[in-house]
Amino acid sequence: MTKAQILVVDDEPSLRKVLSAQLTRDGHDVLVAADGEQAVTALRDHHIDVVISDLRMPKMDGLALLKHVANEHPDVPVIMITAHGTIDTAVTALKNGAFDYVTKPFDREELRAIVRKAAQTRALAGGGNAESSNGERGRFKIVGTSEPMRSVYAIIEKVADTPSTVLITGESGTGKELVARALHENSSRRDAPYIRVNCAAIPKPLIESELFGHEKGAFTGAVASKPGRFELADGGTLFLDEIGEVPVNMQVKLLRAIQESEFERVGGVKTISVDVRLVTATNRDLKADITDGRFRDDLYYRLNVVRVPLPPLRERTDDVPLLLTHFIERFNERLDRAISGFDEAALQVLLRYPWPGNIRELENVVERCMLFAEGDMVEVSDLPPELRAGDAPAARRDSVVPIDPETGLKGAVKEATVKLERELIARALRKTGGNVTHTARLLKISRKGLQTKMKELGLRDDEPTDKA
Repeated sequence: MTKAQILVVDDEPSLRKVLSAQLTRDGHDVLVAADGEQAVTALRDHHIDVVISDLRMPKMDGLALLKHVANEHPDVPVIMITAHGTIDTAVTALKNGAFDYVTKPFDREELRAIVRKAAQTRALAGGGNAESSNGERGRFKIVGTSEPMRSVYAIIEKVADTPSTVLITGESGTGKELVARALHENSSRRDAPYIRVNCAAIPKPLIESELFGHEKGAFTGAVASKPGRFELADGGTLFLDEIGEVPVNMQVKLLRAIQESEFERVGGVKTISVDVRLVTATNRDLKADITDGRFRDDLYYRLNVVRVPLPPLRERTDDVPLLLTHFIERFNERLDRAISGFDEAALQVLLRYPWPGNIRELENVVERCMLFAEGDMVEVSDLPPELRAGDAPAARRDSVVPIDPETGLKGAVKEATVKLERELIARALRKTGGNVTHTARLLKISRKGLQTKMKELGLRDDEPTDKA
């Protein structure tokens, strides 16, 4: 199960209490808000993975909150809670970017499944949204002016306003969803729905229902009829991320829906026709999957009408300084810092690093460095150990973690991990003046988890621990 920090927004205290109790039992950390305005504050002050919000609330209703989240926190999935009489409004919310909805009184298993799916989607997306409104940093709200990125922009410009199916390929963290959004927003469908589905986050038995919808009673837990993502995207764009994760038995139905623009809901007999522009993405080698029998060749050729290959960050290092500027601006505002940049030595380390996690990894490194930097410039000493070790001379690297013959590699790794955890927690405590609650927020762990870790590492004896 993917653990998440969940914000529950509802003006009914009893429902907040019930939801908080269930989500906590499921292993999540839960924050609550009584209305949309409180939720906006919570989103600003805390790291939130998933929002669960009622539709009808005073001051700021669920649709207004959804719009705020879509604009200010586009990676955060929003699950709407609605009564049976307002399902049409919930469907409108889905078309406006909501992740999913549940109806009152909600089925606990259905809610658990939707939250699990949303948390997994958030974890898989987790950053990499290097958007910019500065034209000097790139085009289509994408940061990058390198030659490989100019080739990507040229393809977007040519095919955005066409009905052709597009396949975006590239390693994880290269920004495939940014390209999908650019294709939608620069087409004549820009005012119609843009619906995103991460196929890797959906349990395989539920993919058909997710894509094509289901009728009431079609399977256990189907307490009401529900439209699928194809239906919701009618007139607009449907983005299927991680398309290679769709099971082979579902690929036949997907191919039919693409070719004929029609399908039936699970448990239904009525054929539904839609007008959808399909964009897909994958970090897999689909040709190899075809050879291994995991992907149908006819579906591949139908998806691969236009291919947009995204370069890994190691092949576009000219863009690293631009990306750094973008992320520094974002995190200065979010973390209330005043970091002006990375000094030359630190920048050179970043330029030499191969970035296996691509832009997503770079974003996480920038946030981490800005959390712990003591001055207004990030220095080499502020970089994560794995980056510093990768830049160190071989003789010095060999001596960083001595290996005890009795404990071997596992013992050395454990010792290094303990030292790193102690250093990071101690620095965070100093930065927050010993406030445990604020330190937990900086480190993105629960307050209880931080207190347990501090006790394990002996930090209570020699570090200030709580002034809250």
